[in-house]
Formats: sequence, structure tokens, C-alpha cells
Amino acid sequence: MKFIPLLLVFGLALSLCNLSKKLHGGGSSNTNSGTSSSNSSGGAPAEHGEATSAQLAALSGGSQIKWEQQGMSWSVPAKWAETTNESKSFGWRSPGGFDAANLIVSISPMDESFPTDISINAFYDGAKTRAKNGEIDELKWVEIDGLKGVQFRETNPEKPDDIRRLQWMTYRKFAGQVQLVNLILSSSGKGFPNHQDELYGILYSTKITH
Repeated sequence: MKFIPLLLVFGLALSLCNLSKKLHGGGSSNTNSGTSSSNSSGGAPAEHGEATSAQLAALSGGSQIKWEQQGMSWSVPAKWAETTNESKSFGWRSPGGFDAANLIVSISPMDESFPTDISINAFYDGAKTRAKNGEIDELKWVEIDGLKGVQFRETNPEKPDDIRRLQWMTYRKFAGQVQLVNLILSSSGKGFPNHQDELYGILYSTKITH
């Protein structure tokens, strides 16, 4: 146990070293070309997040839900219910038990001078490392409602009752704040395939004020 603080300090040092390299141009540059949306990420191209016909069908008969405090909205399938509605967190859930699906959204305010481009690229790099380690099976830049973010999906967990997540992260400026917006759509590993179309449909239905 006495080695844990040393490991944490070592990890922090590496992170600060990485950040310093990027701030001073010492890191590797991304030479991909492409059209970026309002929050660029080193010129990396982003695909437009658009639901397929199957994903749209999964939302058929559902409703439009709004997070008024944060100027965001989604389409959700019928019979989903609100679980959380606070200033920085918002959640809805499908019917069912442990294999139900969830929409969880969180907001993290940042300092006005926070380096959002460096941060969002760091999230992408972290997800890329997880993909190499077999923890993620989908990773890409995706633009949703004019904002470019990192989208990734976790691989099926070893234990079918463990959680599997589809996630999209972006930055925006809203109500005078720089904010990290984090959308998580999840179910158990066993339940994820049954909910997958509706989870992607919800994600790509996102409307977000910025």
C-alpha cells in the first residue's frame, strides 16, 4: 500500500510532462486534414453524428426531453423516465431491472482560460490507449449539433452484469462558462445489444446550446 502515493505522484508527473510538451510544441502534431467544428482538435476530421434508420426506429413513439437549466434536449424511447435533474447532472432510464439502459449527462465548469483543445485531444489519446488495451472497440471524432467531440464505446465486459458504456465528450461555452459536457449511455454487457440502437439514436438526437 505504501507504493500507491508514489505511483500517483509518478502518474501526475508524467501527465504534467505531456501537457508541457504539447503547450511548447514538443508533442507529435496531427497532420490529418478535415473540416472541424467550433471546437477544433488539431485539425482531426470529425464525422457527422447521424442516426441510422434502425436507430431512428428505436426512438419511434417516444418523446422529446429537455434539460432546461443547461439548454440541452434529446429524443428518448417511450416509457423512459427521469432519474436526475440537477444543475450539473441529468439522467433518464428505460424500463427494466439491471439490464435497463441509461442516459447520464454531466457538466463540469472550467476556468475561462482552460485549454480545451489540449484537453479534448488528451481525452482522445487516453481512449486510444484504452483501445490498444482492448477496453474500447469504437473510437472517433464525432460532431453533434455543431460541436466536435470524442465518441467511444467500451468493449463487452467479461462479466455480463458489468456496465458497458457509449460515451461522447465535448467542450462548449454556455452562460458565460467554459464547460466539459459528458454524455454516457449505458446498459449491462448482457443488455447492451438489445438497447444499442436506442442508445445511438438518443446520442445523435442531442441538441445543445452553445
